[in-house]
Amino acid sequence: MRKLTQFVLVAAAMMATPAFAEMKIAVLNYQMALLESDAAKKYAVDAEKKFGPQLNKLKTLESDAKRIQDRLVKDGEKMQQAERERLELEFKQKARDFQFQSKELNEAKAVADRDMLKQLKPKLDKAVEEVLKKGSYDLVLERGAVVDVKPQYDITRQVIERMNQQR
Repeated sequence: MRKLTQFVLVAAAMMATPAFAEMKIAVLNYQMALLESDAAKKYAVDAEKKFGPQLNKLKTLESDAKRIQDRLVKDGEKMQQAERERLELEFKQKARDFQFQSKELNEAKAVADRDMLKQLKPKLDKAVEEVLKKGSYDLVLERGAVVDVKPQYDITRQVIERMNQQR
């Protein structure tokens, strides 16, 4: 809240000065610029190929566990004690397997995402710097800090295009 108050005060002070009329202001959606780049889209396709089989195994485990649980709920009281206990044990095992494999998949995906971000962040920073320098902007705001902005002030697409030009 304190930062927001400071921001509002600075913005109000800037508007009150004649220099504000001459300022060049832009808005940038940093996250969108990163995620909409060709490199990030390629990573998403590669990640789906890499992690797809594990995700399919998880879905199978989940549906198997759900099927067992439904059977226990529907027919559990009619079943013999040994059959019900066997199904309960099988359900618990599938639930444990699901939790374990889900945790492993999430950790592997997080590592891969961090590696991708580590590779793309310098490229994104360079693209932002080049667009800012070319446009001679005096003030650039993160899109999340702005309620509304006219499209001509949003430089996100320019940054994405510049990042896609880099090799």
